[in-house]
Amino acid sequence: MSEGTDIASAAAGPDVKVGLRATVALRKLAERLEALQVANARQQGWSWQEIADALEVTRQAVHKKHAGRTRGQGDV
Repeated sequence: MSEGTDIASAAAGPDVKVGLRATVALRKLAERLEALQVANARQQGWSWQEIADALEVTRQAVHKKHAGRTRGQGDV
């Protein structure tokens, strides 16, 4: 099993303390992956609107969250 699969299983398990900690780990991983993919999209010439559409958020939301990052900050 991969680490991600183990964390997801823990998040869904009956132990609340373990589940909550796993939920935090998944949230942090998702944030890192989003930053990485937004950086990749921008480097490939995607517009903020295209990224927003893919993430199912508004252009303003994705721009506010990611526009201040310099290249390389999305690295995992």
